[in-house]
Amino acid sequence: MVDPEAKWEWEFIRLPHKPDSPLSYRHVPGQGCLATSHLLVFLNGLILTQAGWYETIDFLQLRWAESNNSNRPSLLTYDRYGQAQSARDPADELHGGTHDIREVVRDLHVLVQEIWKAKHEDGTDSEATPLPKLIFVSNSIGCVIARLYADAYPGAVEALLFLDSNIANSDLVSVFPDPDAKDFDPAVLPEDATVEDLRHARAAYRAVFHPSVPNPEHLDRLNIAELLPYSDRPPFQGPQGGRGPWITVVGHDWETFAEEGSRGTLKVLKSLTNAFMNTAWAKYNEGLVRLTDEDRVRGPIIARACGHFIQRDDPALVAELTEHLLERLEKGR
Repeated sequence: MVDPEAKWEWEFIRLPHKPDSPLSYRHVPGQGCLATSHLLVFLNGLILTQAGWYETIDFLQLRWAESNNSNRPSLLTYDRYGQAQSARDPADELHGGTHDIREVVRDLHVLVQEIWKAKHEDGTDSEATPLPKLIFVSNSIGCVIARLYADAYPGAVEALLFLDSNIANSDLVSVFPDPDAKDFDPAVLPEDATVEDLRHARAAYRAVFHPSVPNPEHLDRLNIAELLPYSDRPPFQGPQGGRGPWITVVGHDWETFAEEGSRGTLKVLKSLTNAFMNTAWAKYNEGLVRLTDEDRVRGPIIARACGHFIQRDDPALVAELTEHLLERLEKGR
């Protein structure tokens, strides 16, 4: 397979509040009315960078070409501070070497403003140019960023595609029962799992996924559960008379996720993953669909044969879901 980064060229932007720290991004111009009013932003997780969206964009553009679609928003991918080609966040120097997710949300807001002014300049006063309505396509912690952005800037987000959102209100370790708790009942374990298997699962998840584990981005995740303690609230406020935005919620395939977790670094029994982690994740996704009006939600959908990185495992599916979300948005305007 051709390296998706090979045919893409990054641009760099210096945000006014952090002028010495360039961000890498890619902007794809839109067409028609949606290009003048909407911006579709892809939000990375912690692991895959903006390059992880390039195949999805290729499939999306192919779908548009085949259907002769002449009304589509501009597309934006970017690497957050500390990711890939982007500079480290200067805010780290002020906060003991890290920055929190609220800083990420503020940076995203400034980025949207600056990109919109730079790429959609029409000769009018840029200060008077209205900001676009946003569409977020997000994976993993990118879904958390999307939620916090929509909460911080009510009415700014018109549609969201959640691809296997992080369970924001959990450290993931506590999803598995504690075998040392006084009320622990071994009967909750699957038939092929032992207490030692359970201890290993908790230890593996703590070492890799606990919010206290450092990451190359220097993103401090310790306050995320406090910021988003529930999956189903606070509800979103959309731009149309207070109605919520359009939402599609997608989860990973249980079998694929469990199989991947049984190998590599984690080596957690599939039965434990299915009994506890997959069950908790499915319940969380069921909460996400209640963030908007009932007639504006789709899902939860299971992305067949996909693990956590759905845009990597099936970019064609993500393109299809994105196109469907845009069609619903356009018809509902």
